Amino acid sequence: MYSILYRAQPPVRKYEEYAYVLDFNSRGKSSTVRGRDGIIVTAIGEDRLTLLEVLGIPNSTFEVGEKIYIGKEGRTKILSVLGKMEYDKISLSAQNELDLVVETIVTANEQKFVTYLNNAQPLTPRIHALELIPGIGKTYMKTMLEEREKQKFESYQDLQDRVGFKEPIRHISERILDEITGESRMNLFVKR
Repeated sequence: MYSILYRAQPPVRKYEEYAYVLDFNSRGKSSTVRGRDGIIVTAIGEDRLTLLEVLGIPNSTFEVGEKIYIGKEGRTKILSVLGKMEYDKISLSAQNELDLVVETIVTANEQKFVTYLNNAQPLTPRIHALELIPGIGKTYMKTMLEEREKQKFESYQDLQDRVGFKEPIRHISERILDEITGESRMNLFVKR
């Protein structure tokens, strides 16, 4: 008898590659790292949808809604990602831009969200993940489950055509905003 020793691998940390600018201050002070100042950018990560504070390279320019590269290698406008932020700690103007920027992300990443809808499962015996998305009640959920059994949804339009569920982008965005602001107890899209 041989016994093989397995060492638990530490979980792989996932980092955002891209983020969208919500607000910036060209002469700001970091609220996440003491003593850091410069171009302080408040952004939302494209993949994990977390609010981030980012330090821009001096003399870089930023626009609200702009998609910026924040990955590990080859940054051109960003010195470093300073840290995660809580919704109530971001500026009022960043909060005001959030709706539009989240909608942009949900639109730009259609395949990711459609795949989520195709694969969403029950969370408890009584609640299905789909029901946590605003606008999807028991009736839409039942129809969605039946339709995706026949054939997976290919796009938001396909979902609308086959299920009659109007404005999926708006409803998914609404759910994401509830998760970012802390109004929901359980997260489907935003990584903590």
